[in-house]
Amino acid sequence: MDISTTVLLVVICVLSNSCATGLNFKSRFAQYVKNYLRQGTMATINFINEGTKHFEEEPRDEKNILQEYDFIIVGAGSAGCVLANRLSEVSNWKVLLIEAGGKENFVMDIPLVVSPLQLSEANWKYKTEPNGNTCLAMKNGQCTLPRGKVMGGSSTINYMIYTRGNRHDYDHWEKLGNPGWSYKDVLPHFLKLENMTIAELSKDEQFHSTKGELPISYAPYHTPLAGAFLEAGKEMGHKVVDYNGETQMGFSLVQATIKNGTRWSASRAFLHPIRNRKNLHVMKWSLVTRILLDPFTKTAYGVEFFRDNKLHVVHAKKEVIISAGAVNSPQLLMLSGIGPRPHLNDMGITTVKDLPVGYNLMDHIGVMSIHFIVNESVALRTSDLIGTGKFIEFMAHRTGPFSIPGAAEGISFHDSKNPHESNGNPDLELMLFSSNMAAESTLRETLGVKENVYDTVYKPIENVHAWSGVPIVLKPKSRGRIMLKSKNPHDKPRIYLDFFEDKSDIEMLLKGVKRILELAKTRAFQKYGSRLHDIPTPGCEHLPPGSDNYWRCVLRHFAFPIWHLSGTCKMGPGAVVDSRLKVHGVKRLRVIDASIMPELPAAHTNVPTMMIAEKGAEFIKQDWELGNI
Repeated sequence: MDISTTVLLVVICVLSNSCATGLNFKSRFAQYVKNYLRQGTMATINFINEGTKHFEEEPRDEKNILQEYDFIIVGAGSAGCVLANRLSEVSNWKVLLIEAGGKENFVMDIPLVVSPLQLSEANWKYKTEPNGNTCLAMKNGQCTLPRGKVMGGSSTINYMIYTRGNRHDYDHWEKLGNPGWSYKDVLPHFLKLENMTIAELSKDEQFHSTKGELPISYAPYHTPLAGAFLEAGKEMGHKVVDYNGETQMGFSLVQATIKNGTRWSASRAFLHPIRNRKNLHVMKWSLVTRILLDPFTKTAYGVEFFRDNKLHVVHAKKEVIISAGAVNSPQLLMLSGIGPRPHLNDMGITTVKDLPVGYNLMDHIGVMSIHFIVNESVALRTSDLIGTGKFIEFMAHRTGPFSIPGAAEGISFHDSKNPHESNGNPDLELMLFSSNMAAESTLRETLGVKENVYDTVYKPIENVHAWSGVPIVLKPKSRGRIMLKSKNPHDKPRIYLDFFEDKSDIEMLLKGVKRILELAKTRAFQKYGSRLHDIPTPGCEHLPPGSDNYWRCVLRHFAFPIWHLSGTCKMGPGAVVDSRLKVHGVKRLRVIDASIMPELPAAHTNVPTMMIAEKGAEFIKQDWELGNI
């Protein structure tokens, strides 16, 4: 067994938690890898040493916290990391950032390694409640909903795809009663975050910046399928575009939050550089269980949190800011008495403020089961990567297949109503993954596919090369809801999301399937002999193959939320927070994360969430400077 094989096997073992090692780099298994690799190449030793050094640069886990801070931020995810950075810029403000998870691990730097991360303890491992209408090919009829429980939050375990959304999205937010959220208002905040390292794009100063903390680049390596994707787009009459530039419509390679071939999480971008700021404390492995509220003045004055098997209390002099994400933020508000009165009554919780918390749950909808077999070795397969020196190549030069973010190589945006309008409003996204369910050994577990379904449909193609076309509904009309399971903060909330409740969503996804089928028929993909893997999905065999009804059946079995959960603490009049992200009717309490989105943008939500935090930090500074509290 060569060095790269050993490293990968142990990495997967550690990340899938099958070694009982968790995420501690200094665990005995990780230490074993380090010792073993010292017998190998200098590239390997340097990779491990760099990884160790990198995660020693993470802000320390503060043991001796103060009794009171000016600001308490709950959640060190994409929003919380940005907020902690921006608020601690004010040297006389004391800021506490509380995270339920622990430190990042060096293997999280490897862009291709995504699925194993989602099987680790860095994931909250949420699932939808079964509804009998969707997720039918998944175990117990439940789709998985990965959420980061680690420094950097979901930016540490996601697919690193960098998309801002469309100008129409944010103009619509403003029209819904949220002044200051139009495209012209949010673009400067996107630019403030961004460090565009793609040379030809960085020249466009209207739409890109090189001054922010978050590096954006293409993967340094691409399979031949990436080029075929762009050529196929041209054949279909589309342009190759910068989808974060003037127009979103067209085809592109994936822009990703990676630098020099490695993942760049929110923690790495916004916390590591300020780890020595004296006015910022970070607490890890600490679960906030309740917001402290004065029931008479309806004012937030601190939080209660669980750490080391004990309950603790810390006070906030100025504000409590909830940045725990679209699942945990509404859960925490409801546990604290802010939410729908009937539901809180059912849970035995006294209502402090009756608000529609937990409603308006949204997610983009996609399907990852449309695979195309090719007759050349151009796709990614685990069996081809382990034991071939590809991992050594990555460790030495940060390139090769392991530098591709989650095997995602191509992306395109489409307006189905105005297909030839360059400034259209996209409602459909198509993605190219240069791999497939059978080629990635942990993906079926990440998605929760039933064993009998996998054995029937995918096991037959384990030894062939195949790519995946993933259509995504960008403007879903279906809505779900987050509800408490009990008033015990350690119980995971119930997540209700029938994403085909509105029939227009399945019809839009069906349009996406047809676009993918057209894509595969282009000369660019036929060069590799692309043909649909057409073993019928169990439960759909009775329907005519390739018919609309057959595909609708497949979608009810395999479609899944794309893990862009949002909207559950909606921003707007009569919603949960106002346009400055203050909770309606509660003083000194804000929610700043993806849960405040009134409508989903046509974007993977990681960076839009950072933009929300950037604006939120600006609001806070303005309000306290002007005394508008």
